Amino acid sequence: MRRLLSVVLAVVVLAVLAYQYQARIRHQMVDFDVYRTAGARVVAGQALYRAEDGHYQFKYLPAFAIAMVPFGAIAADVARAIWFSLSVVWLAWLVWAAVRELPDRHLPAPVLSILAVALMAKFFGHELTLGQANALLGALFITALVMVGRRRTMTAAVLIGLSVFVKPYAVIAWPWLAFTRGARTAAVTGAVIVGGLLAPAAIYGWHGNADLLTGWFRTVSDSTTPNLLDADNISLAAMWAKWLGVGRVAMTLAVVSSVGVVGLVGRLVWRRRQVARPDYVEVAALMLVVPLLSPQGWDYLLLLGTPAVVCLVDRWRRFGGFWRLVVAVALATMCLTTFDVMGRTAYGQFMSLSLVTIAATGVVAALAHVRSRRLG
Repeated sequence: MRRLLSVVLAVVVLAVLAYQYQARIRHQMVDFDVYRTAGARVVAGQALYRAEDGHYQFKYLPAFAIAMVPFGAIAADVARAIWFSLSVVWLAWLVWAAVRELPDRHLPAPVLSILAVALMAKFFGHELTLGQANALLGALFITALVMVGRRRTMTAAVLIGLSVFVKPYAVIAWPWLAFTRGARTAAVTGAVIVGGLLAPAAIYGWHGNADLLTGWFRTVSDSTTPNLLDADNISLAAMWAKWLGVGRVAMTLAVVSSVGVVGLVGRLVWRRRQVARPDYVEVAALMLVVPLLSPQGWDYLLLLGTPAVVCLVDRWRRFGGFWRLVVAVALATMCLTTFDVMGRTAYGQFMSLSLVTIAATGVVAALAHVRSRRLG
């Protein structure tokens, strides 16, 4: 009966997604169009980073544009449909693997999956509507976790290296891999990163590739400060900029708070010998801090918090009263506050206060509490 219910629910979800895509999403996906344009420019040997593209400048490393070449070579409608379908698969895999890989799970897998999707729905929906690449990043991360659990650490190292070309701040997992799996495994990740940085030279030449990397760095640097005050930016840097204004004080506090969050994760990893299967909570924490550390961490990047949400929901009954309240408030603030419910004015004010950033930081702290309680 449970399996039948799961199948029926999956069919309903797929039907809703298909309807939404046909009615609305296929006409949007503006971020995917940026990727597709970059892929077409690679084929033509053209510059990737152009100021005239305005808000929709390509801000990814050149290797990601090469990966997008197949999408630039086919019709736009077909490319959007394929990317949307892949994104749905990546998100489904993210949830399924996050639930299945959780050590010592207390809630039934179908229940935990439904709760996870309900809590992360606003991030998943935004991701699919924009045609973003964070679902791919989440799939790479969670697959690396699965590979670590299967003792296929070299495969995990390759996946972590590839994830850097989706979002450079994914590099935070590199030192974790070195600490937990040794220098040899970390060297594989390093080789993948170096190879990806050099690969565009096969198309653009050595000097052309150097120009591309310079253009990437300039584009990301120039667009960071203007985006700090965007309502949907939930990074720590954006939080301080919204509270204090863009300037040296806000930048200093952003660095200090970022170091604090990384230190919290580091302390969590340092105490890994206290539990039998430490990798899940550590990878969950690493995934969640990516949008907090990236100065251009948009709210939908919090879909990377799926494993963290799965873990905390499953362990919630085992917390004391204080931490139950902290987790409940943090998850509700981070996941259940939506534009549709709150309205334009209230939601704008809510986001300007960076309460989502505080909530996400609270979720990281809760993961540290899970480790201190030896619950994962």
